[in-house]
Amino acid sequence: MTHDLVVRGGTVVDGTGGPERTADVAIDGGLITAVGQIAAAGRTEIDADGLIVTPGFVDIHTHMDAQIGWDPLGSSSCWHGVTSVVLGNCGMTFAPVRPGQAATLAEMMESVEDIPAAAILDGLSWEWETYGEYLGALEQLPRAIHVGGMVGHAALRWYAMGDRCLEAEAVPTDDELAVMTGLLAEGMAAGALGFSTSRTLRHTVPDGRHVPGTFADAHELGAFGEVLRRAGAGVIELAPRFDGEGPSEPRARSEIGWMRQISIDSGRPVTFNLTHTWANPEHHRLAMQLCRDANAAGADLRPQTTTRGIGVLFSLSNMTPFDRHPAWQALKGLTLAQKLDVLRDPTGRQRLADEARLTPVAHDLAGFYLADRPGGHAGYDCDPVTELPAVIAASGVDPVDWYLDALLASDGATIIYWPILNQSLDAIEEMIDEDLVVLGLADGGAHVGQILDASQPTWFLTHWIRDRGVASRSRAIQRLSSDGANLFGLAGRGLLAPGMVADVNIIDWEALALPLPRFVHDFPHGAGRYIQGAEGYRHTIVAGVPTFADGVHTGEFAGQVLRSRGSSTLSGI
Repeated sequence: MTHDLVVRGGTVVDGTGGPERTADVAIDGGLITAVGQIAAAGRTEIDADGLIVTPGFVDIHTHMDAQIGWDPLGSSSCWHGVTSVVLGNCGMTFAPVRPGQAATLAEMMESVEDIPAAAILDGLSWEWETYGEYLGALEQLPRAIHVGGMVGHAALRWYAMGDRCLEAEAVPTDDELAVMTGLLAEGMAAGALGFSTSRTLRHTVPDGRHVPGTFADAHELGAFGEVLRRAGAGVIELAPRFDGEGPSEPRARSEIGWMRQISIDSGRPVTFNLTHTWANPEHHRLAMQLCRDANAAGADLRPQTTTRGIGVLFSLSNMTPFDRHPAWQALKGLTLAQKLDVLRDPTGRQRLADEARLTPVAHDLAGFYLADRPGGHAGYDCDPVTELPAVIAASGVDPVDWYLDALLASDGATIIYWPILNQSLDAIEEMIDEDLVVLGLADGGAHVGQILDASQPTWFLTHWIRDRGVASRSRAIQRLSSDGANLFGLAGRGLLAPGMVADVNIIDWEALALPLPRFVHDFPHGAGRYIQGAEGYRHTIVAGVPTFADGVHTGEFAGQVLRSRGSSTLSGI
């Protein structure tokens, strides 16, 4: 017998959380057929001696709904061992959509997720109306990784209610609710992975009103839960309304209270964003305890968090702390090389420095960190020695001069990191140590000019596991693979075992590292975004096909559309 592919002699970390072992992995027809000592040869063989072999990672919280139309790789997630992504989070999707409504959904996505509307409109075909038709359109696109998605509340409301859905007190009529639940049922039957909504006050449309569904009542939300109950499948995902004035405790109790009820009534899991801020430092603990209590009563609540701060990035390539001033604004239309020329010119530098000193942030840099690490690598550990006041004090120069010097010394590569959520690493450690919390919120494809957290898997494995040892490597791989696959019902994924889809990473553990993010202009119309690669991923195999080698795409597109029901072939689950 000859196998299609054999991964030879690696340390297998199979995604179950069980012990590691040295073994071979055989792959045939896109599936894993054996794990153990395999005598038969492979038509292709990969020597994994000295490397770890893991399942492909599952990224449950992305906003690649638009990007997948022009970026078949699914970057930056694809460079960090991710082989399956979930679209349609936070209520924001592009289906269902009536003819002529595309611009509204695109502008809404730009307002909430910082993805340029022009790129969205021109980068997608928009040849669909229902969610099932949208999944069919995804099938026609080349994909290096697997993609699946949820049906978003904003699109459902806009389809059924029109502009009235944006009124804070708008309640759908019985007929409008029937349209929405019918569309959700159609999406679930076609393979949607669930229903998502947004209730946070941070999410607004371009005119400042809150996104559709922000103030939906329990009756409306319960109707969507009933659709999932009848389908016997799907996740309810949301951005909760924990934000607001004053202590978050009343909002946490209220939000988790209705989540508890909808989960019990529908029999479906509910997952929601959970982060720490210094403004409400006990919020994450209360939320986790409320979830434990709810789950003990029969609910299935799964908070999701990131493994590092959700932070705004400042760089000369895109956005600096001083952009409100005319001389800094004038840099916006220049290339990076041209910006550096301005900094090298004594007159240009003096003008930039004088204006920067007018900005309060130049005098109070607490909470801002230097992301640069030796060797061109990136760090997000919020180490006090990398906080800007400490860095600048050690340099002995004026803060603005230090910043301009750093930009010149790095040829503009210097990155300043400002965590706005998950501001305490101790709080992050508490959350990732709690089994009911799942890893998510990497937001791949979103906030492209401000935030880049798609490299979360690599940061988790390097900082928390390899360098700090907060959990076993087996448990860490389980968190990145089967935990997310199980939550979203992605049967056949997340484990290295016979019969599973052959999504595999082969990793040089000691070589894992994060280079600094870079700002590139590769979106439609030349729109820019941050990207970040990784070091140490020797091979990523998607559905049995070697797809990335040392971070370079092999030219293969074996990714499939993930569906919650239907076929058990590689096109389904």
